[in-house]
Amino acid sequence: MKSNLSSDALPRDFADAIDHVAPRLGGLASRVVFLATTGSTNDVASRLAAAGDHEGIVVVADAQTAGRGRHAGVRLSPPGRGLYVSVVLTLARARTDRDRATALITLAAGVALAEGIEAATGLRADLKWPNDLYAERRKLGGILAERLSGAGGAADPIVVGYGINVGAMDFPADLASRATSIEAELGRQVDRSRVLAETLVALARRHDDLLAGRFDAILDAWRARAPSGRGARVSWSAATSTRNGVSAGIDDRGALLVETDGRIERIVSGELTWL
Repeated sequence: MKSNLSSDALPRDFADAIDHVAPRLGGLASRVVFLATTGSTNDVASRLAAAGDHEGIVVVADAQTAGRGRHAGVRLSPPGRGLYVSVVLTLARARTDRDRATALITLAAGVALAEGIEAATGLRADLKWPNDLYAERRKLGGILAERLSGAGGAADPIVVGYGINVGAMDFPADLASRATSIEAELGRQVDRSRVLAETLVALARRHDDLLAGRFDAILDAWRARAPSGRGARVSWSAATSTRNGVSAGIDDRGALLVETDGRIERIVSGELTWL
């Protein structure tokens, strides 16, 4: 059954920008739900997916009141200053290793968002494992991919949510030195609608890479935008203690490799801090 979610009218600039790139979107943005304010776009997209609206649905909010980051962190999501977007994807049509494609979806989304930002604004964005966008060592945005169980293995929808700081923001004191926005980096105004359109185009392209098994293209692109992927000091929570090491790249499934005590540890998830 399709959801009967009531949405606000899609702003004209967003609609025009998406229409302009429609030939490059494939099946993405087959339906766009816009909400002036919502708790979390990922929650809305998850409800739509559970109701039967699967691949290609896009949820956009002008503001979030409970946007989530990794490990249940709360994202700053003020109105009119950022992009708060969730996209429902599946890997059911993957022509090769679906498990590997699923493992790489967050890295693929990171590559896509960095490429979309650069295409729309000229700003080069860097990536930090596993799900952050940076510019000049300050955080520009983040990604939260959530797999919804129940549809049956590879057919399970995956909600890829992302937030990008576009306009100038009054960051809290504890974030002011660690966060930035596209406009702050460029020193000029930026068209949010174009950033939305180009990030969706790039997501569609990298989703196609996952479906076709072009995993090396995703991994190579991620490594090229991740200066902290090698040689950076990190700490992480192990079973009974906190461990320390130096990043040593990523493996072919997107896990972070860390050199510690003369050996290589493989980190898939958990609380990790870049030092």
